Amino acid sequence: MDCKKEMGEKGSKPLRMTASSLDGRDFSNMDLENADFSFSSLKDINFDGANLRHAKLRFSALDRTTFRNSDLRNADLSFSSMSDVDLSGAKVEGANFSFTSQERSFNWQDFSLIGIIQNQSWVGTVVSILLGATILYGINAIAYFTAEIYYTNEPIRSNLYQLLVLQNVVSGIVTILLAQGMSTWLELLFKRPLWRHLFLSAVVFLIANAISVAIYYGPGKMIVERYGKLYPNESAQNAPWYWYMFGPVIIANVFYYLSKEGKQISRKISDQEYQLLNLEKLKTRAELDALQARINPHFLYNALNSIASLVHEDPDKAEEMTLLLSKLFRYTTGRKTNDYFDSVANELEMVQTYLQVEKVRFGDRLKFTVEVMDTSFNEFQVPKFILQPIVENAIKHGISRMAEQGLIVVRIYEEDNWLHLCVHDNGPAFPETMGAGYGIRSVQDKLKLLYNENAKLELHNQPHKSVNIAIHRSVIDQHS
Repeated sequence: MDCKKEMGEKGSKPLRMTASSLDGRDFSNMDLENADFSFSSLKDINFDGANLRHAKLRFSALDRTTFRNSDLRNADLSFSSMSDVDLSGAKVEGANFSFTSQERSFNWQDFSLIGIIQNQSWVGTVVSILLGATILYGINAIAYFTAEIYYTNEPIRSNLYQLLVLQNVVSGIVTILLAQGMSTWLELLFKRPLWRHLFLSAVVFLIANAISVAIYYGPGKMIVERYGKLYPNESAQNAPWYWYMFGPVIIANVFYYLSKEGKQISRKISDQEYQLLNLEKLKTRAELDALQARINPHFLYNALNSIASLVHEDPDKAEEMTLLLSKLFRYTTGRKTNDYFDSVANELEMVQTYLQVEKVRFGDRLKFTVEVMDTSFNEFQVPKFILQPIVENAIKHGISRMAEQGLIVVRIYEEDNWLHLCVHDNGPAFPETMGAGYGIRSVQDKLKLLYNENAKLELHNQPHKSVNIAIHRSVIDQHS
């Protein structure tokens, strides 16, 4: 029997497979609406794209099951085990996940500090318990010996405990310094982590033993001998000497491991920040490319309309305008499209060419001047195509609506550490409620993307009509 076909037919009775063992089966893209898989073993099942609306998967083992792009709306998955389940793209509105276990299973390859803290499997729990018990044991041992030293009335016992504290403090300091100092060297010397830890253990064992011997034959021999004579029957004196070497070895390896994990985490964070910065930079470049691509056809659209209107009326002017347009487009297409800055001089040359194109159309109705208050401004780097849309806007919404002569003045000057690029025209004033048109808006977007708060665009009607672009000198100097 074709199982997929039989279970996938519309209008068939709901599937009942309660308490079944179906590990590893493929139910992808099936219609399993209202199906009952309660108390079943469904490990490694493929439910990709399946319709499981109102299905019952209660008390089921769903470990490593995939529900990619499946429909689980109003399904009941309560009390189920869902380790390593893939729910990407699934519709889960109204689904019941009460008391489900959704942790990620433990993988020895992922054994790390973060894994220990975050993992809720039995391995993570056992490791956390052992770490907690060890730390608590150490803290209580410190508290015990401190209390013994402080409250004991036996000078010999107090001297021995002070000696032990001295030995452990010195061993601890040397152990941490060794682990820290050898960290980089170990990574260069050994490729496998196991060999690094073994070598570190051997070095720490020898050094810690040497410290113990030095302290014993220094201030400690007399104290230990007096204590042994006074308390000959204490069982702790019979412990092998090497027992006390385990502590520094364990501490050194734990410190080295945690230090290495911390470096890896910092490296991952740095890598992620770098990727985010690159993504943001790529996003900015894409937006700037889009703005630039939108501006260039805008030139062509208006200029060709002007040429078309002159072809029959004045062929000579049409030819002149075509040559000027050719020069204009050599300027716009002759440079790299991913270069978003150009000199003020080049921007003004482009604006003048554009105005000459329009002057062919308007004749004596258009007069323009370009003023640069300081010739050094010509070398400043400013955003490419920053002035042309403003000038075009002045022609379209100002000069073209006038019967008398129109005047456009482009002025470049500096004031209060801001470079100002102003376009004045004597056309109709800006309406109070005017929204930014495409030309103005494209310039605003470009300034925002490139300079953020270090640039602004303002429209003025007083003392005379103008559009003022202001860029702070600090960011101009960076690009220049």
